[in-house]
Amino acid sequence: MISKIDALTKTLEGVETVSVIHAAFDEKPHVVAMIEVSSKLTTTEKLEKAFMLTNSVHDAWWNNEGVTPMFPEKGCRSTSVGDMILVGKEKYLCDSFGWSLV
Repeated sequence: MISKIDALTKTLEGVETVSVIHAAFDEKPHVVAMIEVSSKLTTTEKLEKAFMLTNSVHDAWWNNEGVTPMFPEKGCRSTSVGDMILVGKEKYLCDSFGWSLV
């Protein structure tokens, strides 16, 4: 778990943490990952980076650098349409194409 001091230190270094929330497929919404992104990115770039880092391509996504897995099981599905990402105090829904502010 990321402590408040760690989060503050990373913020000062230009790193922001966004939360990935799985809610697609009639799941009860739950946080599956905390993702470190550059605070210099636009909101859309942060969303796209978090989406990319929580999709398995060559390895399980939770092994990606900058990803802190937050699920108790041995594995977790990739982020999909219907899931959400929290950037700051704003939550975005993953649409078929792009993102919608919730």
